[in-house]
Amino acid sequence: MTGPEVVVVDSGVGNIPNAVRGLTRAGARARLSADPEVVAAAGCLVLPGVGAFPAAMARLERSGLAAAIRAAATGAALLGICLGHQLLFEESEEFGRTRGLGLLPGRVAPLGPGVRAPHMGWSRLRALRPDPLLAGLDGGWMYFVHSFAAHPAEGDLLATADAGGEAVCAVVRRGRLCGAQFHPEKSGAAGGRFLANFLALAQGNGHRGVAR
Repeated sequence: MTGPEVVVVDSGVGNIPNAVRGLTRAGARARLSADPEVVAAAGCLVLPGVGAFPAAMARLERSGLAAAIRAAATGAALLGICLGHQLLFEESEEFGRTRGLGLLPGRVAPLGPGVRAPHMGWSRLRALRPDPLLAGLDGGWMYFVHSFAAHPAEGDLLATADAGGEAVCAVVRRGRLCGAQFHPEKSGAAGGRFLANFLALAQGNGHRGVAR
């Protein structure tokens, strides 16, 4: 089966070429775009990013990409990576309160007071329930770099990871809307498997409802 065409949102923040290469290795026909019309019409989107939440959201809103992502998300498969994952939520507490894309209920908050920030390095995924997005990945090692973590609705949380004794949100999914706090493109074979699982979900039918 030919891999799906994936539009990688060129948000201007983060090592976006690595995300494109990771998706290409996983079988996607990856296309980088900062054009809101292209993003809004996409059937499969990836939103990567690193850096500060407020600056990233301001750039998305100013460029028209925020509205385009919200429009696409009504039917497209969408994966947010690292900061892109955090941007999917309603708001973040980084540098005050900033409104996010609002595609997932929940907020982004600093790691707990007992955790050394940033949480940087390799941590194992702990799957909370079986899901096609995590097929073959329970206990898999993924590479994390973050000082904030999402607090999603309980039913959307698929997997956690240990960040210095605190179980933090690692993977979320609500229907075709997915998020990963780690960097799959930097996580070797396990990260490649995660991206391949997402691409399979994007090509499948019957996934538009909320996954529970």
